[in-house]
Amino acid sequence: MGLKSAKKLMKDRKKFRWKDRNYKVKTLNLYAKADPLEGANQARGIVLQKVQKEAKQPNSAMRKCCKVQLKKNGKMVTAFIPGNLAQRFIDEHDEVLIQRIGGKQGRSKGDIPGVRFQVIQVNDQPLHLLVNGKIEKGRR
Repeated sequence: MGLKSAKKLMKDRKKFRWKDRNYKVKTLNLYAKADPLEGANQARGIVLQKVQKEAKQPNSAMRKCCKVQLKKNGKMVTAFIPGNLAQRFIDEHDEVLIQRIGGKQGRSKGDIPGVRFQVIQVNDQPLHLLVNGKIEKGRR
């Protein structure tokens, strides 16, 4: 590299940044486009059915989850139901509020395969208060 080559070096560096996957994803905002919540922290949806997911090795358990159809875009996601016997308070066609579980890099957390969200409210009632018996489930 000789004198007056800085301009070409800068131009090349700018051009070849697009070969880097992380730069491309960040610049084109691809995460938010592929994300069912569209970049939001929480979203409302309707419960379509309750399902059980088998935990990954070495654990053996049936984790209680539910299929939720989001109101904002109609996408279907699977959401974990946290709490002991909490699935009793969630019925089909209930309105729930979901949020991310917070696994590494937006992936699923813990031993539940393919589940990235969890339920925090059912019919505008906080789920943890329902489980603890502090309040009763609201009618719709």
